[in-house]
Amino acid sequence: MEAFEREDGLWDIEACLTDEKPRDVKLAAGVRPQGLPIHELWLRITIDRTFTIVDAEAASEWAPYAGLCAASNSAYRALIGLNLVQNFRRESSRLLAGTTGCTHITELCAVLPTAAIQAFAGEVWNTEKGGTPGQSSDSPASNAAASAETNKAAETDKPPFQLGRCNALRFDGEAVRQYYPRWFGHAPRGAADRIADQDKSRKAGSEVEPAQRN
Repeated sequence: MEAFEREDGLWDIEACLTDEKPRDVKLAAGVRPQGLPIHELWLRITIDRTFTIVDAEAASEWAPYAGLCAASNSAYRALIGLNLVQNFRRESSRLLAGTTGCTHITELCAVLPTAAIQAFAGEVWNTEKGGTPGQSSDSPASNAAASAETNKAAETDKPPFQLGRCNALRFDGEAVRQYYPRWFGHAPRGAADRIADQDKSRKAGSEVEPAQRN
């Protein structure tokens, strides 16, 4: 998986799956000699700074059924127009379900959002000040938007995008305590509301119990 920033401001992301065997392999289409891949499959997309796919292509350099597996490569043009951070996995699975595409290339779709977010982190959007994926950070207009977003984040107590999404970056974890102390112990709004509701319910229950006993 690799990501490249282009001179025109777009980004290319390439995902590749390869597998080789340390021996000759008998396939339905013939014997694949040791050292030659069983699969070498590529999925390449181009995205803009909002994570929207503006171009897509698939390639089957090596496959068990030469010339036949590649017949579905054009199906991956259907990814154009999808956004990597807006229900992408669900929509790509829907568009490429069943016999529409190649099972293995379709599986590569699942890692594209992660690759894009890691490529953009600190380059296209700010990961330290409540930055949001899809928010550019290198033009006057984008800087103004970023400033507005940062102010909004402060007003709404909105943490950086990556926090609270994995074990290492949980709000009560050591990484957040050390590197994002402002957010240590933070409870996302939904969780805080649920906790408050539970506390209210428990309090109401404790007030009702004496009356029931009387």
